[in-house]
Amino acid sequence: MTTINWRPRELPTHGQMTLPRKYFLEPEILEEEFQRLFTRQWLCVDREERIAGRGDFFLHEFAGESIIILRDQGGTVRAFYNVCRHRGSKLCEEHQGQLSETIQCPYHAWTYGLDGRLIGAPATHDLEGFRKQDWPLHAVPVATWEGFIFINLSPDPVPFEESHAPLLDRFRRFNIAGLKVGKTIEYDVKANWKLVVQNYSECYHCPLVHPTLTKRTPPTLGENDLVDGPFLGGYMILANDAKSMTMSGRVCGLPVDPGLPAEDHDRVYYYSIMPNMLLSLHPDYVMYHVLWPVAPDRTQIFCHWLFNPKSLEPGAFDIEDGVKFWDMTNREDWHVCELSQAGITSRAYTSGPYSRRETVSAAFDRDYIRAMEHPLNTIFPNQGG
Repeated sequence: MTTINWRPRELPTHGQMTLPRKYFLEPEILEEEFQRLFTRQWLCVDREERIAGRGDFFLHEFAGESIIILRDQGGTVRAFYNVCRHRGSKLCEEHQGQLSETIQCPYHAWTYGLDGRLIGAPATHDLEGFRKQDWPLHAVPVATWEGFIFINLSPDPVPFEESHAPLLDRFRRFNIAGLKVGKTIEYDVKANWKLVVQNYSECYHCPLVHPTLTKRTPPTLGENDLVDGPFLGGYMILANDAKSMTMSGRVCGLPVDPGLPAEDHDRVYYYSIMPNMLLSLHPDYVMYHVLWPVAPDRTQIFCHWLFNPKSLEPGAFDIEDGVKFWDMTNREDWHVCELSQAGITSRAYTSGPYSRRETVSAAFDRDYIRAMEHPLNTIFPNQGG
């Protein structure tokens, strides 16, 4: 693996350039990203509340794979490839639902427990050497954190507790695990997924692109506290006349936790969690985006808003005040990301310099290059490698 000679103390960008054209256009790069990033790293797929009851399941389909994510009879969250061990038939056809106590193949009725054990295989009793315990479903490593479900398609991943150690208790004061989804919006963005993350990671563009956001949080007020590695971001300070990121500037829910420290009532935190999660923490709600690359120039994005359950009671609060603010802001972001994608297709495009207000975007690129294991001196010949 290539050693990158940038050190955290050398931040900000020190002449770092944006990624070359091929990283946003070439199908071969996206396929390499699937192999080196999206099948090796922990991917956020949804919230535990989606499978709140025993036997509840949903399918997650990505990069040609179909994964069953369920809660077993003991209450444990599990994940399995949606593939029968007999002829490879898909086991579950419905996108979500509730299982009884088993999963049965619709082809030859091989039957599995919700823990993945093969418990029924018709006409196999006379097969020499056949043992049901040798043919469980192929399990997918799964982890839960703050109410989120993560999976890892690597057969031997770095344990979540190790890979995500910097985050494990970092946001505990926001009570994310106790929040509930109040709204979800799906977006189809005609831009490379990295452009979306890079855009999220800086507010250099905010004065021109986001006039309402700029009024709520002046771009020059804030600080980044994670500046190197797969987890990046920091906070921005709310303007004196703003209580949250909403259309009205007022809160749209109860505090996410009654004990939230006073300083967090004046801040909004933004973090990118490599490779596919963007986490935004407000005093009255938490928003998160999950990104799924579909093509080099297309990204499927699910944006979810989480609230204190009492905020979702009928007539309690107008959560749409916050939802509409970020739906507007999201669409402003997607528009400029799509403009970038369109411009990068031109033969005239070359890498440009990062400004000193884009240090987190530059840090994302560095971690991306590390994960892709690309020799740095072949990408940026003048910056070491």
